[in-house]
Amino acid sequence: MKKTIFALSLVSSMLVFSQEKTKSTPKEKQIEGVVITKTKKAVEQKADRTIFDFSEQPQLNNGNVLEGIKKLPGLVSTDIAGMMYQGKMLEVYLNGRPLNITSNELNSFLEGMPANSVERIEVITQPGAEFPATSGGAIMNIITNKNANKYLTATYSGNYSFTNYDKFRSRTTNSVNLNARNKYFGWQLNVGQNYRESMLNGQQDELLTSHTDRYARGYFAKSGLTFDLGQDRLLLNYDIYHNNNDNYTLSDGHGDLPFKRNPKDLREAFYTSSDVAHTNTLRQEAVVTYQKRFADKSQKLDFQFGYTKSDSKFSQDNYFQDGTFVNYPNEPLDSPTNGLKDILNNKSVMNIANLKVDYAQPIKLLDGGKVSFGGLYERQDYDTKSFGLTNLEYQRQTASTYLEFQAKLKKFDFTLGSRAENYDISGVTRYFDKDAKLVEANLIPFNKFKFFPNASVQYNMMNQVYIAANYNRKISLPSISALNPNNVTFSGPSTEVNGNPNLQPTIFDNYELKISAFDYAFIGYSVSSASNQVAQIIRKDGRKLYNEQVNISNMKIHNFNVGLPVPFMIFSKPMSEIMKFDFNPDKINFMYLYAGYQKHEIDNLNNKGFWIFNIMTQILLPKDIKMTANYSYLTPKAGYFYFTAEKPFNNSLDITLTKKFMNNRLTLSVFANDIFNGQMMQVRSNPPSGTPVMISSKYDTRNFGFSINYKIPTRNKLAKEDPNILNQTKKEDNGGVMQQAQ
Repeated sequence: MKKTIFALSLVSSMLVFSQEKTKSTPKEKQIEGVVITKTKKAVEQKADRTIFDFSEQPQLNNGNVLEGIKKLPGLVSTDIAGMMYQGKMLEVYLNGRPLNITSNELNSFLEGMPANSVERIEVITQPGAEFPATSGGAIMNIITNKNANKYLTATYSGNYSFTNYDKFRSRTTNSVNLNARNKYFGWQLNVGQNYRESMLNGQQDELLTSHTDRYARGYFAKSGLTFDLGQDRLLLNYDIYHNNNDNYTLSDGHGDLPFKRNPKDLREAFYTSSDVAHTNTLRQEAVVTYQKRFADKSQKLDFQFGYTKSDSKFSQDNYFQDGTFVNYPNEPLDSPTNGLKDILNNKSVMNIANLKVDYAQPIKLLDGGKVSFGGLYERQDYDTKSFGLTNLEYQRQTASTYLEFQAKLKKFDFTLGSRAENYDISGVTRYFDKDAKLVEANLIPFNKFKFFPNASVQYNMMNQVYIAANYNRKISLPSISALNPNNVTFSGPSTEVNGNPNLQPTIFDNYELKISAFDYAFIGYSVSSASNQVAQIIRKDGRKLYNEQVNISNMKIHNFNVGLPVPFMIFSKPMSEIMKFDFNPDKINFMYLYAGYQKHEIDNLNNKGFWIFNIMTQILLPKDIKMTANYSYLTPKAGYFYFTAEKPFNNSLDITLTKKFMNNRLTLSVFANDIFNGQMMQVRSNPPSGTPVMISSKYDTRNFGFSINYKIPTRNKLAKEDPNILNQTKKEDNGGVMQQAQ
């Protein structure tokens, strides 16, 4: 009986969720007052990517972007090792361009973006030759664009939530999106803010216990202009993001402190400290894109120039530091930092300029095909300062070109391509040795020319059911946050945090086999083999905790994953009625199940694998109220790089209730996140050398609130929509490759 129910569930799931493609896809239009609207899919599987729709999913867009990302099935996000999706390290893109930041800086950036400003997130698991080889294992592309209309329109999105742990804390986000077009050009402006009060409790072995009150303020503005030049288009974009955060930390510690204010005479002590850390970042980005179009719509030629500048400042002040020495209880602890401003004062500046060209056209190859080729030149400069001393000067120049063929033969689709990239990386680092002498040294240069092939074959067993095999070779350059020799997190007497300016790039060989049915149901296996994988090491030496970045010589990540939608009507309606296709997936009760198994294979380390589970349920209540429940769980006692999870990274239940008013122009949602307060991180480090350390952190993840979204209608209901213009540099076509916006 169980096997019968499972088989029926699988078949019914495929039939239910394939209805949009078995019928002709309707476009939005008005006929005698009746509006027919294309339904968006919550989760969509493509040959090379998974697409998550944020715009119509209140359970994802009711907080900031980082909170929404952590709810995606198959994604693991931690403070200690960044983001991974289905076993692949993620390079984060914003509207088709890499952010070039990771770790704590990336988390702060994503926390400063309201999730309701995101339209969708594409996780590209098989980046082709068109993408830079530096995409590493996979790409998470965050699309924030909205459509521009012929007449002025506006959409307001707002969110309020609160937490109540040791005290009441509030969080607010607000954003406005304006769109318009006249006979000369179209324009769009998206502005927003984010204010966030939060808490963080941390434990670093027996050396440090901390409680932090966090106050984050973020602002952003995205602007776009589009000019139609015959059938060609010119796009001008300018974006600005600003974050200003303060962290107030009260800590108790055990470490070695200066005796009688002598920094060279360190003795064991217990202490209490009060500190405040200030982070101020400003990111500006300008892009010019010219799109040449031809009579054949599948032929294109695009030119794009982009420039990005990012400034970051980090400082830490000490209010007081009191305590006692273990062997000298009557000797007062008079720390040199007691009551001082700027015990840390670090700055960084990043400048990136790039120029790229992309061309594509159809060709006669087998039963039909396409050829794509292009080039990219990029220059990156990254400088860091500590107390006015420039301690890192980093330069990178990348020149690359690619060629890729796509072809069809009966039921087979083929892709074969390669990308050639030349790297010229150099720089200088400066530091003070143990004798306080300034030392200047050159970075280990990286001057290499490399080929990065990619290949895939897809067999279409039937309409919307296929099996695909993929291979690609990629490279991941060390992130600027990992290279930064300065500490940009909270620092205590018993903690030392260092970047590593001599980190070497990582080379990935990625293999994947996947079976997909009707965009929703899938099963797959992938393995990423990495050389010189960058990883975080946390170890203890005496009464000092060291947080460092290193290269792992060889590493493999194995990942098995499966996703299955189950409509509840399978248990209440006959198959004959289900097969009529007279219902909308957005209007039915269903459950989406995801499970993934991941194992990290590192030399001289016996890591156990872990399971990731995600269950998303949609239930329609009376009065057209929709309830969405999302449960995530990651099994503990498993290896994650050089760490073992003592407790599950993910263990949370989120519930959202949503109702639409005013002919769907107003959407109101109320939500409760991490209802059982089970979301926390507790790991034991497994360093190659030194003493293992137990580390835990707990954010105030349990929160409650509401969100609203109001779409002001156009003055003319027949107003025609223009394509997105806010920096959407790519879009999908039938070949599964992100193309330039049309």
